[in-house]
Parts: sequence; C-alpha cells; structure tokens
Amino acid sequence: MESIHGHDVIEMIQQADHGFSRVELVSAIETKFGTDTRFHTCSAENLTAEGLVEFLAARGKFVGNDNALAIDPSKLCQH
Repeated sequence: MESIHGHDVIEMIQQADHGFSRVELVSAIETKFGTDTRFHTCSAENLTAEGLVEFLAARGKFVGNDNALAIDPSKLCQH
C-alpha cells in the first residue's frame, strides 16, 4: 500500500482555487491519490484521507471555516 506525505496533500490544497468543506476535501484527496492510499507526516503514519484532514485540523494548519478550509501558510513546517 502506497503512503503519501502530507506535504503533497497540502500542496494540492494550496493549488486549488477555492476552499473545501471537510467532506469535499476528503473526497478530493481520495480522488487524486486513491481511496486505499495511506498518508504520513513527520509525526504520524498510516492515516486515511479523513484521518489526515483531522490531523491537519488539530494542528491548526487550516484557515477559514468548516465550509471553506484553506491552508494557513504561516503554520507550515519549512522542510
């Protein structure tokens, strides 16, 4: 099973020309990377798309509201 780094998902979100609801974001991630794909970050692994969205939200990576989430560039790690 393939594992994609969360930075790739963050880049996908940043390149979008709109915000996402949580449901839309999970769907967009699964469409782009596949429903069976797992994700990892610097401190977590084996996350589903939904798990990754929750992980990013818990770490304050999003701005906006639950209907228009976008990435907060000031909250990104720089590696």
